[in-house]
Amino acid sequence: MRLPLGEIFTNQSGQKIMRELDSLERIIGIKFINQDLLRQALVHRSYLNEHPKFHLPHNERLEFLGDAVLELVVTDYLYHHFDNPEGELTNWRASLVNATRCAEVAKEIQLEKYLYLSKGEAKDKSGKARNFILANAIEAIIGAIYLDRGYEQAAKFVKNYIISKLDYILANDLYIDPKTRFQELIQEKKGVTPQYKVLKEEGPDHNKLFEIGVFVDGELIAKGQGHSKQEAQVAAAQEALNKMNS
Repeated sequence: MRLPLGEIFTNQSGQKIMRELDSLERIIGIKFINQDLLRQALVHRSYLNEHPKFHLPHNERLEFLGDAVLELVVTDYLYHHFDNPEGELTNWRASLVNATRCAEVAKEIQLEKYLYLSKGEAKDKSGKARNFILANAIEAIIGAIYLDRGYEQAAKFVKNYIISKLDYILANDLYIDPKTRFQELIQEKKGVTPQYKVLKEEGPDHNKLFEIGVFVDGELIAKGQGHSKQEAQVAAAQEALNKMNS
């Protein structure tokens, strides 16, 4: 069963407005054969808690698929377009496929207004939590494109919205691992090595969310979240760098 285009829903101001996915298709330049795949990519788990009879599941399986497709497309592109050492290409890839980059893409295409969120999640505009929801939705959309239109269309989306940022990343040295940059700064200033500790982990095994703190001389400097410990460590290091530069 598919809901008709122009499904009515209530926004945060209590106004009745239309959730029109045709406009999102126009933005990303891809017309879905089965638009419910695109719709599912926008369904956050919290929405189903309030709407258990909704006809589609949440987007976590699509996110799982899209994450793999995203990494493959970026890896394939870097391998065939650059002759750099493996270590450099790994850093470049990490700078393209991380949650921060995906969240930026989500904001670029104004994805937030299309998301299916619980009332609580819709009201919570806190940066980190919302950015993870946005980043996950981008990965889910990539997974949906792959299922609906195949690898080439998924690769087109990734190239247009993610790989297109590579020149800027390289020009501004944004590919350098935040953990490396933070460690070099702390060793230069204090002569010690930062330590990372897991503060919290939650979620099912296939979609864990880790919160990790970075400590210097036993003092908590910053926290970061990610779907792997490595990703959370990088986020914590980046937050620590942001604090140092503010």
